[in-house]
Amino acid sequence: MNAQAQRTQVGAPDPNAKTSLIAEEMDEEYDVARLAVPGEPVCYFNNHQFGHGQEICSGSTRLQCRHGVWLRTGSCYTSS
Repeated sequence: MNAQAQRTQVGAPDPNAKTSLIAEEMDEEYDVARLAVPGEPVCYFNNHQFGHGQEICSGSTRLQCRHGVWLRTGSCYTSS
């Protein structure tokens, strides 16, 4: 089974739905968001809740929930 099959495909963010910030780990936005949601155990994507460490796919982009902030961690079409 490929790695993508293990991740939920959520589609594009809906601007009218609750979605946590999506950032790059080395991005200044990530640092600001981490201060705003210290230790938040979940992330939201289009009103759906995902736990810390869980990965999803938004189109071809792989996202991982880290303390309330989505981090771009690569492509959903590769196993790395």
